[in-house]
Amino acid sequence: MKEETIKPLGEIASEKIIKLIVDDNLRIGDKLPNEYELADKLGVGRSTIREAIKALVSRNILEIKRGSGTFIKCGVADDPLGLIFVKDKLKLAVDLLEIRFMIEPKIASLAAQNATQEDIEEISKLCDEVEELILKGMPHMEKDIEFHTAIARSSKNLVTTNLVPIINKSISVFIDVTNTQLKNETIETHRDILNAIKSKNANEAHDAMLLHLVHNRRNINKVVQENELNK
Repeated sequence: MKEETIKPLGEIASEKIIKLIVDDNLRIGDKLPNEYELADKLGVGRSTIREAIKALVSRNILEIKRGSGTFIKCGVADDPLGLIFVKDKLKLAVDLLEIRFMIEPKIASLAAQNATQEDIEEISKLCDEVEELILKGMPHMEKDIEFHTAIARSSKNLVTTNLVPIINKSISVFIDVTNTQLKNETIETHRDILNAIKSKNANEAHDAMLLHLVHNRRNINKVVQENELNK
């Protein structure tokens, strides 16, 4: 049985502050409640609040203005669009998937043309690791993100390194809202993408990635329909 990781209090408080920002519909430039109010709202000590704020400042989510208070900033390096603040995660997952349809099949096509042997070995290793985690029923999001990131790097397009955070966020949001329902489809389509890149077949890589996203869209559409029925 996999042991549950216990998060530090500061990390939990950081997540609660982000949730507070989202739930209260606060925007960039808005001021947070003071330290006393946050401690009371979140049910933690002031020292924990200070630790959480420090962590969020380091991630560029918050900004402390001496004598004025703590304010919401633009975002973090791995979330340049500030998607962490979007309240409707299901709509976010749908919209991010649309962006992936626009760019990721082409990225896979470029990877098939430009990936080095070292790149292919890295993609292959990550493909195996994602499959192993899925078959064991263990969380696979982090490795899934690494798999898609490796493909983007292998495209050798300098701009894709700035698009990777969007792709990564889409994967994490998708897995969150669908409760990782895709298993066999992920294994099979990941393997198809890998094989196309290995064989340097740009068209097959494009189509394999497209099929991978089609499976994702089909699954998330089911969640959307279920959500509508439950309203």
